[in-house]
Amino acid sequence: MSDALTLPAESRERAGKGASCALRREGRVPAVIYGGKEEPRPIHVEAKLLSQQLATGHFMNSIVMIELGGKSVRTLPKDVAFHPVTSRPIHVDFLRLAKDAKV
Repeated sequence: MSDALTLPAESRERAGKGASCALRREGRVPAVIYGGKEEPRPIHVEAKLLSQQLATGHFMNSIVMIELGGKSVRTLPKDVAFHPVTSRPIHVDFLRLAKDAKV
């Protein structure tokens, strides 16, 4: 298996359409980390880095380490929503993997 991909992220306090549009204007992509018997955590990642990792061709099949506030969260990308005209990513869902989870 190849090495896990790393993606730096930041927490986001506001949710909803207006907050998400504001993030996209700043070059960020809203995302959420869920699963692993913990509460869902809304985050945002840099659009350029996400696009680079999506272009590798194996992003959806790789374990992605989300660097969040000094901690590293092991995740698996579950869904990426793309803009219908520009094909840019507009939202990402990550599934949190438990420490003992087999992939």
